[in-house]
Parts: sequence; C-alpha cells; structure tokens
Amino acid sequence: MIAAKRVVITVLCALAAATAARAEKHPFVEGPVVNMYAIRTEPGKFDDYMEFLEKIWKPTQEAAKKFGFIESYRVIKVEPRGENDPDIYLMVTYKNWAALDGTTAKADAVAKEVEGSLAEANKSTAERGKIRRLLGSWTGQQLDLK
Repeated sequence: MIAAKRVVITVLCALAAATAARAEKHPFVEGPVVNMYAIRTEPGKFDDYMEFLEKIWKPTQEAAKKFGFIESYRVIKVEPRGENDPDIYLMVTYKNWAALDGTTAKADAVAKEVEGSLAEANKSTAERGKIRRLLGSWTGQQLDLK
C-alpha cells in the first residue's frame, strides 16, 4: 500500500514537472486583453459622433480607469473601403481576461458616475443609434514575443 502511494506521488510529480517544462517553451507571454468596436458613422454625422465620444464616451472610459476596470482606451480613425466598413474603431484594453468578470455591475457603476443614472445612460445609447452603426466587435489577447 505504501509502495503504491509512492508510485502515484512519483507519477504525479513527474507529470507536474513535464507540464511546467512544456509551459516554459512558449515563445510568448500573455499580455493584456483588447476589445475593439467597429463603428460606421452615418453620412454627415462624423463630427456629431466625435462630440459624443468627447462628452460621454471619454468620461466613461476615464471613470472606468479610475475604478480600475480598464487600463487604457483609444479612438482610431480608418479609411473605409466600402459603405459597410468602419470609419472608427474604439479600442479598450483590460489587464487580463479576469478583468471582464462582473462587467454588468462595473458598467452600471460607471454609467451612474458619468451620466447620473442607468435611465440617462440608456437614453444616450438610443440617441447614439441615430448617428452611427455598430458593425461588430471582437475581443482578443495580446501575445508578447519573448
């Protein structure tokens, strides 16, 4: 019985060492998590949307940074190739995947901080639909090469 336990412990230790050795062989380290929103402003509404970004979106991102929910944010202007291509990307960077846990509660706290209430935040979301289209989004993790 004792010999069997020693064999099991030895095998488990060998497996753990092999797993650790394999993990060390990756040519990268995991970096921050990035979320990108693809936006297409409606014709003649680019400046209106940029005004929204300045008055609501930027303070929202700054509040999220203050609360420690995000690390950074960016607005990226691109040249659309067709009418259904984005002309703006909104990029938000998080420390890691775990930073996305509890997103609803975090977003509610930020919305109340910036816009006063969830009702006001919902109203501005509806109004924003008149000046831009959200074409989609993706979330991915940066891999930093060693």
